[in-house]
Amino acid sequence: MSVRDLTILGCSSQQPTRYRNHGAYLLRWNEEGFLFDPGEGTQRQFIFANVAPTCVTRIFVSHFHGDHCLGLGSMLMRLNLDKVTHPIHCYYPASGKTYFDRLRYGSMYHEMIHVVEHPVDKEGIVEIGDDFTIEAYFLQHGVDNLGWRIQEANTRKFNPELLKAHGIRGPAVRELEKAGKIFVGDKWVSLDDVSTVRTGDIFSIAIDTLPCSNLLRIASNAKLFLCESTYLETHRDLAREHYHLTAKQAAEVAKEANAQQLVLTHFSARYQDLTDFQKEAGAIFPRTVVAEDLKQIPFPR
Repeated sequence: MSVRDLTILGCSSQQPTRYRNHGAYLLRWNEEGFLFDPGEGTQRQFIFANVAPTCVTRIFVSHFHGDHCLGLGSMLMRLNLDKVTHPIHCYYPASGKTYFDRLRYGSMYHEMIHVVEHPVDKEGIVEIGDDFTIEAYFLQHGVDNLGWRIQEANTRKFNPELLKAHGIRGPAVRELEKAGKIFVGDKWVSLDDVSTVRTGDIFSIAIDTLPCSNLLRIASNAKLFLCESTYLETHRDLAREHYHLTAKQAAEVAKEANAQQLVLTHFSARYQDLTDFQKEAGAIFPRTVVAEDLKQIPFPR
């Protein structure tokens, strides 16, 4: 898979609407398919999005309120039905282990897929792989709730002209990459002399939270920041009461965190028209996109 995009499978909050499914978000990133907070109906949304569920390699559950996890069991059963051979890694707050098990084994089926659980009880780095580093931080929502930060590994790119100028070609390039420096002619040539390091992109997601320091930590320098904005400022009292953000608050976080692009989601069913979300957030952070069901947002290198 060489696709890099974010598919909004649903962008409603607790109550679905005619046009907005329970939340669910698929990030296709190189060879991985990251599925976040699969709410009720996620399996069916894949059909409407014309995306094969088999692309999913990792599933993240921020917390175990129903609109963030009720689709988990059916997604695992669907991947089982499709006989995927790759492992399915599942990340969730460790305190919700009971709920995870109930969802996973909520009905009878013969499990053939390999599910690898990653219950998270301490914030920080959860996993360091060859291609990505996954971090999790607790947000402020009244229950254990995790925001996720995923950073692509740095890559080094050789400059053909500099390689030629230093007389490095063929197997010598591989030797230089492995050793860090080689002796050519009468001088040492290092990797930095003929190449540059490309810093890996960052994807951040925070769903269901009040403003807090970890929210900024998650969003810091993110290329794409997917953030809840359940309410508009006119209902800020409700946002505070229910531990949620307004569109304005999400935009303020994106701006302070130096994010490149903000995607708003998790809208209360009280709003039929989302135009004001764009206006409210866009006035503070112009690079704002308002999520819509089945919308695909590019995540180019």
